[in-house]
Amino acid sequence: MVLGRFTSGSTYVSEQGLENLKLYRYQSVDLSWTTHYVLRHYWNWCVTLFPRWMAPNLITLVGFGFVVGNLALFLYYTPDLTGPAPAWLYFSAALGMWLYSTFDNVDGKQARRTGTSSPLGELFDHGCDALNCSLGGLLQAAGMGLGHSWYSVGIIFCTSLTFYLSTWEEYHTKVLFLGIINGPTEGLILACVLMALSGVYGPQIYFENAHASFGSWLAPVVPPHYRVIDCLIVLLFLGVVLAHAPYCLTAVHRVCVRDRKSYTLALAELLPMALFLSCAYLWLASPDSYIFTHQHLALFIITVGIAFGRIATKIILAHVTLSPFPWFTVQMIPVILGAALTNLPRWLGQAPLLTPHSEHTFLWACFVFASVAYVHWALFVIDRFCTYLGIRCLTIPQAPSAKSK
Repeated sequence: MVLGRFTSGSTYVSEQGLENLKLYRYQSVDLSWTTHYVLRHYWNWCVTLFPRWMAPNLITLVGFGFVVGNLALFLYYTPDLTGPAPAWLYFSAALGMWLYSTFDNVDGKQARRTGTSSPLGELFDHGCDALNCSLGGLLQAAGMGLGHSWYSVGIIFCTSLTFYLSTWEEYHTKVLFLGIINGPTEGLILACVLMALSGVYGPQIYFENAHASFGSWLAPVVPPHYRVIDCLIVLLFLGVVLAHAPYCLTAVHRVCVRDRKSYTLALAELLPMALFLSCAYLWLASPDSYIFTHQHLALFIITVGIAFGRIATKIILAHVTLSPFPWFTVQMIPVILGAALTNLPRWLGQAPLLTPHSEHTFLWACFVFASVAYVHWALFVIDRFCTYLGIRCLTIPQAPSAKSK
C-alpha cells in the first residue's frame, strides 16, 4: 500500500514536474580521501548485512531514528543540555551519529543492489539530512554540554547554512559535490569523536582554557582567554565562510555563465535563507525573549529545524522535478512572526507583548503548526511520487530487475 491516496497532491508537485522525473539522473562527486581509501570499503561491506527485502528508504529512516532516539534520551536526562549525563549516553550518541552516517551512505548502495533506485530516494535521503541539520546539531550541542547558549545556536546555524548552500548549488549544477574535506564525511567523524570524548572526560573539557589544554604553541593565533569550544566554533565558522561558501558561489557562477543565466537571480535565491536565519537570530537575541533564560532553546531549535527541513527539501524537490526555485514556504511564517512579536514593541517604544508563559505557549503552537504542515506536505509529495512511479516508499513489493541509479 502506498502512503495513502491524496488527490490534492498536485498542489505540491505539478503534472509537468512528475513528467520531468523521466529526465532525472542522480550525479555526485565525492573527493574525500577518507571516503575513497577507507569508508567506501566499509560501506560496501555494510550493505551486505542488510536483507534484500529491506527498502532503501527504510534504511534511511532507521538511520535517522538513531539520532532522534539519542536526542530524546538527552532531553530526558539533561533538559538543560549541559549535564553531565551518564557516560554511556555520550557513547550512545557517538555511536548513533556514526550509524546514521553509515545508513545514510548504505541506502543508495542498497537501492542499486535491489534495483529500486528512484528520484524518491534522493528526496527522502536528503530530506532526512535536512532535518538532521537541526536535530543532529542539537544532539551535538547536548553531547558537548553546550547548554541553552549561543554555542548551540552557532553549531546549528552553521550546519543549516552549509546544507542550504550545497542544496542550492546542486539545484543549479545538477551534481551533489563533496570536497576533499566535507561535513557529511569528516565533519560527522569529528562530531562522533567529540561526543565520545565527552563520555571519557566529561563535557566540561570543552570549557577549559585552550592554552592549558593544548599548550602555549597556540599563543600566536588564539587569544589567551579562549576556551576549547571557542576554538572549535571559530574553526567551524571559518570553514563555512572561507571554504564552503566560496566554492558553492563559484560553482553556481560557472554554471550561470555556461548556460547564460542570471547569476544575480541565482544569488537572490539565497535571500529566503538569509531572512529565515535573520528572523531566528532576532527572536533569540531580543531582550524581550525568554528562550535562553527559561531554557526553551531545545523546543525552539526543533521547531525552526522542522521549518528548515521543508525549506531545504523543497529545493531538492524542485531539483528532481526540474521545477522553478521555491522562494517561500508557509513554515517560515512562525519564525518571522516570533521575531516581530519580540522586537517590534521595543523598536516602537511600547511594552513587551509576550511574557515567559505566553512565549512558551506561542512556541508550542509554532511547533505543532510546523510539524503538522511538514507531515502533511511530506505525505502528499511521497504519495504523488509513489503513485506516478508505481513504487512503494518503505517496502519492496517484489524482487525487481537489477538496474543502475
